[in-house]
Parts: sequence; structure tokens; C-alpha cells
Amino acid sequence: MRPTTLVTPRRCHAIDGMSDLAVFKRIVTAAVMAGILAGLLLTAIQQIHVVPTLLEAEVYEAAADRASSAHAESDQHADEAGGRTLLSAVSNVSLAIGFALLLGASMHLSGRAPSWRSGLLWGLAGYAVFFVAPTLGLPPEVPGTEAARLIDRQVWWVVTVLCTAVGLSCLVFARPWAIRIAGVVLLAVPHLIGAPNAMIHSSTAPAELVESFIYASVITNLVFWLALGGLLGSCHKKLT
Repeated sequence: MRPTTLVTPRRCHAIDGMSDLAVFKRIVTAAVMAGILAGLLLTAIQQIHVVPTLLEAEVYEAAADRASSAHAESDQHADEAGGRTLLSAVSNVSLAIGFALLLGASMHLSGRAPSWRSGLLWGLAGYAVFFVAPTLGLPPEVPGTEAARLIDRQVWWVVTVLCTAVGLSCLVFARPWAIRIAGVVLLAVPHLIGAPNAMIHSSTAPAELVESFIYASVITNLVFWLALGGLLGSCHKKLT
């Protein structure tokens, strides 16, 4: 007859602590791996589709004050853009890791096994929360655009992100219809209030350039969030 192994409360707590630590390490490791790759991808796409538009808009902004020096300003900004690439990459990777940590924690709390497919869905959710919803009220702006006070826009952005995140969670994970209806209300609240905008909207850049920048931002962010979610799900599955 085999001896019975007693599991004391202290040992149970130790086992639970080791399990929680392993989960935490897995979330952080997967977030770092996915964040680095997605951040570098975002930087590459920005250099191709977003940065040239920004540089061109800066030329129009400078030309509004000094038309005679527009060409010189263009060369100056082109040189500065090359020097800012590394800084942009570091910023994008740091931002991607932070978003990956949020997505990774959400994946774990959902209780569903992570994979690249589920990661894509989480990436779409992040895209909706952090880009689509705020963009409906505050579209991406090029240099030289008149805008409302920065603090007002920041407050509205944070409120919109929180309401959208909670609202989507209510719609996806809640079963009672009352909570789902509350989720729909939360999704609509920031847009019913309205985003802060300048009294007179104007831009030194042509309308075609502004539209091109918005389109590039929409596509770039979509690719980034899909890549981040898919990579995060794959990394989680490999580390499990």
C-alpha cells in the first residue's frame, strides 16, 4: 500500500504561487517577443506610407509662413526624418509591448486557449478600441491642422477607449441582455458627447494630402494590430 501524500495549505499556496508566476512570465515573454516584431513592422510601414506624407505636410506648414524657403525646409525635414527613424522604432516597439501586455492579460482572463487565430480576433478588438473608436471623433491630423486644446482631446480619447473596451467586453462576454444593452450604450456615449474640435477647422495641407494620410493611418494601424494579435497568440501557444 502506497503512503498517502498530504498536501498542506502552505504547500497549496506555494504551488499556486509558482503557477501564477509561470503564467505571468509567459504573458510577459510573449508580449516582448510579439511587441518587438510588431513594433519593427509598424516602423517599416510608417517609413513607406506615413512619414513621406508627414514630411510633405510639414513643407506646406512651413510654406504658409515662409513660401520662399519651402524647398530648403523640405531638405531639412528629409534629413531629420532619417535621424528620427531609430527613435520611432524604439517608441513603436515600446508601445507595441505595452499593448501586447494588455492583450495577453485579457487573453488569460478570458480563459480561452490562445492561438494565432484567436490572436487575430484580439488584435481586431485592440484596433477597434485604440484606433477606430477614437478616430471616429478625432481623425489623424497632419502638421498645420487647427485642433482643439490638447488636454481636451486627450481626455476624450481616454474616455472613448475605456467606454469602448468595457462596452465590447459586455457585448462579447456577458450573457444577460441588460448588460449587453449597457455595453451598446457605453459604445455610443463618447460619440453622443462629441469629440472636442477647433471652432474653425483648417489645414495648410491640401485636402488630398489629408485624406491620403488618414487612409495610410487606417491601413497601417490595421496591419499593426493584426500582426500584434496573431504574433501574440502564436507566442503564447508555443510557450504553453
